[in-house]
Amino acid sequence: MRILAIDIGTGTQDILLFDSTMAVENCPKLVMPSATTIVARKVEQATQRGEPLLLTGTTMGGGPCVWAVEAHLRAGYPVYATPAAALTFDDHLENVAAMGVKLLSADEAAALRGATTVAMGDLDLEVVATALEAFGVAPRYDGVAVAVFDHGAAPIDVSDRTFRFEYLKRVLAQENDLSAFAHLAQETPRQLTRMHAVAAACAPTVDAPLLLLDTAPAGALGALGDAAVASHEERLLVNLGNMHTTAFRLRGNRVLSLFEHHTGLVDLPKLEGLIRRLTLGSITNSEVFDDHGHGACVLEPAPAGPFLAVTGPQRGMLKGSNLAPHFAAPWGDMMLAGCFGLVKAFGYKRPEWRAEIDRFFTT
Repeated sequence: MRILAIDIGTGTQDILLFDSTMAVENCPKLVMPSATTIVARKVEQATQRGEPLLLTGTTMGGGPCVWAVEAHLRAGYPVYATPAAALTFDDHLENVAAMGVKLLSADEAAALRGATTVAMGDLDLEVVATALEAFGVAPRYDGVAVAVFDHGAAPIDVSDRTFRFEYLKRVLAQENDLSAFAHLAQETPRQLTRMHAVAAACAPTVDAPLLLLDTAPAGALGALGDAAVASHEERLLVNLGNMHTTAFRLRGNRVLSLFEHHTGLVDLPKLEGLIRRLTLGSITNSEVFDDHGHGACVLEPAPAGPFLAVTGPQRGMLKGSNLAPHFAAPWGDMMLAGCFGLVKAFGYKRPEWRAEIDRFFTT
């Protein structure tokens, strides 16, 4: 069985070609710049040249690419965008137009001259295939799994932070398990527009099942492949991403409580306090949301003293913490935690694969 797993973050896109015929440590893997940083670099180059910008393609993750476009506009240079690309900046095109972006139809974009064209999109499977083939690895997949952080398309009068966190709670109310956040492409909820854009990008080139998963539960599921984490039933997993921090208080795969914040808005003392209150079950939604985070909730009471593990590219924030966290590194590779979580999730969505996948998580 060969599963291509791609965990798309703000700073990096982490790629694993899981092959069940070999040791996980020997499977091909890449940690490369994320799509949003690549797009941002192209936009910055257009700004330096003083050129108009045309954005085509589809909805993708924001962060660096959005900041680069905003800087281009502040510098006084025009930005044009097709509707699908423009949705990267806001779920409502009238808000994108208010930024100063000029919206064009596909025909108008094709007729535009004199602008630097940058294609938006989270995923480029042709580039991945080229990279694999350069090392003699055939780009053949029995399944493809992709993780992205999806705020969802919030109504115009609803905060996107509130909308995302309510989605997380709604999923757990229906099925309290980390794997409940995984969707086969055809089952993906309509409001998860970034995931739908990824599915559309995959459709022409992949003749295999496609699984989509949020990056936060993907990292948590993958961290369960760390032997120390797996040995504890009661655990608290903190995923310190480049842009978002999500913490899950777990019993097995069951979520007892969680919070989600912006990594750039927390320092060590604040983070330690949030973790302590999550452990005690005293954390409140308002303390996180009012601090410009996404939210927090306590679903079930739990005993104090869970095993604390941390993963994610900003995990160094907790080095030296008096909470003494374990730095999870499933199969010796922390950066691939989300990819391992994607593979694990495929076992839940394709039961005929589960035994073969679980064999790696139980040895």
